[in-house]
Order: sequence, then C-alpha cells, then structure tokens
Amino acid sequence: MISHHLLLCATPAKALCCPDPAVGPASWDTLKRLVREWGLEDPARPEGIVLRTKADCLRICVEGPVLLIWPEGIVYGGVTPERIERILREHVIGRQPIEAWIIKRMPFADPAAAGQTSGL
Repeated sequence: MISHHLLLCATPAKALCCPDPAVGPASWDTLKRLVREWGLEDPARPEGIVLRTKADCLRICVEGPVLLIWPEGIVYGGVTPERIERILREHVIGRQPIEAWIIKRMPFADPAAAGQTSGL
C-alpha cells in the first residue's frame, strides 16, 4: 500500500521557478535521507510506504523548488531542506498540511467516485 507520493521539482534544466539552483538538490538530498532514516519507505509500515520522485519540472513555475504531495494534490513552494523535515513530520506523518506554505491545490479526480466508468 502507498500512503503518499512526493514529487520534488529539484533539478530543473531551466530553473524558471527558483533563484538559487543549489536549493533543489539540497532539498532532494534531505528528502531522500529522511524518508530512509524515518522508515517511511519500509514495506511493513502500517500506514503504507512513502514514494519519492525527483522531477525536472512540475510546470508550476513560481516559488520553487516545489513539492507535490499525492494523493492530496497539495503543492508546497519554497521547499528548502529545513521545510522538507517539517513537511514530512507534520503533513506526511501527522496528516496536517502546513497551510502557510501551500501555493496550489491539485486534487486527484477519481472517476469512479464521480459515478463515471471507463467502459472497459
């Protein structure tokens, strides 16, 4: 079971969103380290595993680096290594999004929940 999937725009080839190109890789290193150290990728974790993906660009070209968290569809801006720790602790583990850092909401639309079927 998957609890969350974290997509971090960390190493864009053409950084239009982040004034300091060193922040993205540093944030990615922190995300990777903490997910591992805190056992969030452990298949035996009762809440489910936390997946992480380093993205080149999430097409949200403001306040970068940005972190998209599924399934909630919450996008955090200005994601520094310090913010990564708090986002993991409060949002991913504690289930409390940090409203002040949210720059966009992109909720996942479930066609089955809306009464739609694929016809397959």
